[in-house]
Amino acid sequence: MRVLGLETTCDETAAAVVSLRADGRGEIEANEVLSQIAEHSAYGGVVPEIAARAHVEVIDRLVGRAMDRAGIGFADLDGIAAAAGPGLIGGVLIGLTTAKGLSLVTGKPLLAVNHLEGHALTARLTDGIGFPYLLLLASGGHTQLVAVRGVGDYVRLGTTVDDAIGEAFDKVAKLLGLGYPGGPEVEREAGRGDPERFDLPRPMLGRPEPNFSLSGLKTALRMEAERIAPLTQTDIADLCASFQAAVVDVVVDRTRVALRGFRDIAGPPAALVVAGGVAANQTIRRGLERLAGEAGLRMLAPPLPLCGDNGAIIAWAGLERLR
Repeated sequence: MRVLGLETTCDETAAAVVSLRADGRGEIEANEVLSQIAEHSAYGGVVPEIAARAHVEVIDRLVGRAMDRAGIGFADLDGIAAAAGPGLIGGVLIGLTTAKGLSLVTGKPLLAVNHLEGHALTARLTDGIGFPYLLLLASGGHTQLVAVRGVGDYVRLGTTVDDAIGEAFDKVAKLLGLGYPGGPEVEREAGRGDPERFDLPRPMLGRPEPNFSLSGLKTALRMEAERIAPLTQTDIADLCASFQAAVVDVVVDRTRVALRGFRDIAGPPAALVVAGGVAANQTIRRGLERLAGEAGLRMLAPPLPLCGDNGAIIAWAGLERLR
């Protein structure tokens, strides 16, 4: 079984071909991603109209490149998947309409995939993990703790009441005059800083429900930055390190609470999985690895190329749906 997957929900245009091996594991035959960072960096964030136009300009060539890299023709496909949301509506329409056209021409089934489901099932593509497992889905637009019980069978245990984790990283980067995208910039600066210099709050710590809140932490950092302005490079590094340390403490605490309630909903978890763009943050990964070790669980995170938006996770989710 082999599926072509298209991803255009934000600022990456992506096309991938994923197949199902005889042992039941997934194999990525091609995964082409074209980033739009250069187009959006001047604005410090994604401009929807610019993103949509950029998708239009490259989607057909990117599909051709993925098919060529996989060494197949459309007759070799069993289905065509596209991310159908959530996301920026202009981009979503371009990827989905392209997939519809290809489906009509080739007669292959069209699989409209929820972008979040693509992230939720990535660990099954990379590690062949069985159900159920606890997922921390953390990105620029989403922060959720989810019990993944099967394909299409998800129970959201917790979410953010304001900012997503990735959004908070981006806003902190913009506040401190760092580059875009903000997450990697904050992580880089944090590696040079003192995480104990600023006593920042840990919102929602100890609460019985596994929800997140990041807006107060972000405001506290802004107030510290204003208090010691003008900022030196050391100040910026220390602020980033203190912010990141607070986020890690919150993530570990909230995930620990979700693990306590998991068994009542889904039984014993097979693993703790982190996915989404924020899963690329190595400090957050290490914090979750410690938590998983305490709980006697495996901690799984995708390879870095599969943390961000890409076509392979969409193709795999489509393949899971198709089979």
